[in-house]
Amino acid sequence: MAQTSVKSTALEQAVSLQRDGFIPWLSQQATRYGLLWLCVLLVILFSLTTPTFASMLTLNAILETKSKIALLALAATITMIVGKIDLNVGFGIVLWHILAITLQVQFGFSWQMSVIIVLVIAALYGLLNGILVALADIDSFVATLGSGTVLYAIALWHSGGRQIVGNLPDGFYDLNGIDLFGLPISALYVLIVALVLWIITEHTAIGRCMYAVGGNPTAARLNGISIKKYTICAFITSSTLTGFTGVLIAAQQGVGQASVGMDYLLPALVGAFLGSTTIRPGRVNVWGTIVGIAILAIGISGIQQFGGAFWVEPLFNGTTLLLSITIAGYAQRKRLANQKLVQKKQQTQAVKTDPQQSNQP
Repeated sequence: MAQTSVKSTALEQAVSLQRDGFIPWLSQQATRYGLLWLCVLLVILFSLTTPTFASMLTLNAILETKSKIALLALAATITMIVGKIDLNVGFGIVLWHILAITLQVQFGFSWQMSVIIVLVIAALYGLLNGILVALADIDSFVATLGSGTVLYAIALWHSGGRQIVGNLPDGFYDLNGIDLFGLPISALYVLIVALVLWIITEHTAIGRCMYAVGGNPTAARLNGISIKKYTICAFITSSTLTGFTGVLIAAQQGVGQASVGMDYLLPALVGAFLGSTTIRPGRVNVWGTIVGIAILAIGISGIQQFGGAFWVEPLFNGTTLLLSITIAGYAQRKRLANQKLVQKKQQTQAVKTDPQQSNQP
C-alpha cells in the first residue's frame, strides 16, 4: 500500500477547565486560537504603522487577490483530510482558465456551457488522479506531480505559448467582477465553499469517515470504511473546485496564458498546512485553512505597504510553509502522545474497576 502523504489525525481530547485546571486549558486555547489572535495583532500593528492599511481599499484588494488562493487552499484541504496531497491546485488552473476562454472565443460556446464543460472535465481529471492514487497505488505527490506536468504541457501546446484573447460576454466577467455589499463576490464564494465543507467534514458521517481514512487507514478499513471510494471522491471534489477557481481567474483577467497558475500553488499549500496548526491543531480543518490564508494575506499586504521589496511575498510564503509544516508535525506528535496517555489512563481505571482484567492476556 502506498504511503500516506499527509497525516490527518483523529479528534483531539478536549481539556476541561474544571477537570484539568487553568494552565492546561489555557495552553490548549492558545494552541487552538493563537493564529487567529495573531491575525488581529497584525491588523492592529499594520493599521498603526501604515495609515493606508486600515481602509476599505486594502480590504477589497486583499479579498479580491487572495480569494482564489483561498479556494485553492480549500481544494487542497479536501485531499489532505484523507491524507493525500493534490498538486493540481496549481497545475490545474493553468489549463482550466485557458479552456474557459478558448471554448467561448474559438469554439463559440456560451459562457454558461463553457463553465459547465470546464467543471466536467476538471471532475474527470480528478477521477483520473483518484484512480492513480487509490487503485494504481501511486503516492499522491508523485501522481499529481506527473499528471499535473502533463496538464501544463497540454496548456502550453494548446496556447502555443501565446495569450488567448477575444470578446467575452459581460455575464462571464460578472462571475468575478461584481460586488455585493461593497465586497468582491469572490469573497462570497469562499464563504459558501468554506461553510459547505465545514458542515460536511465536521458534522456528517462522510466527514468522520474522511478523517478516519486520513488518520488511520488500517483502522478505517477494519471498520468497513472504503478507503478507495473516499480517496477518489476527495480528488474529484478538489479538482472540480480547482476548475471553478480557474473559471474565476479567466473572468478576472479576460485572457488565457500558460504563465498563470504556478504562482498559486505554494500559497495554497501554505494556507492548508498552516491551517492544520490552528482551530484543530494537528488536524487539517476548513476554518484553520481560512485563518492560514488570512495570515498570509494580511502579512504580505502589510509588509508590502510598509515598503517591502517585490521578493518579500515568495520569501514570506516559503518561510511560512517550513514553519507551518514543522508546527503541524509537532502538533500531530503531541496529539498522538496525548491520545496514548488517555488510553493508558482508561485501561488503568478499567483494571482498578475490574481487577480480573489484569489477568487477561
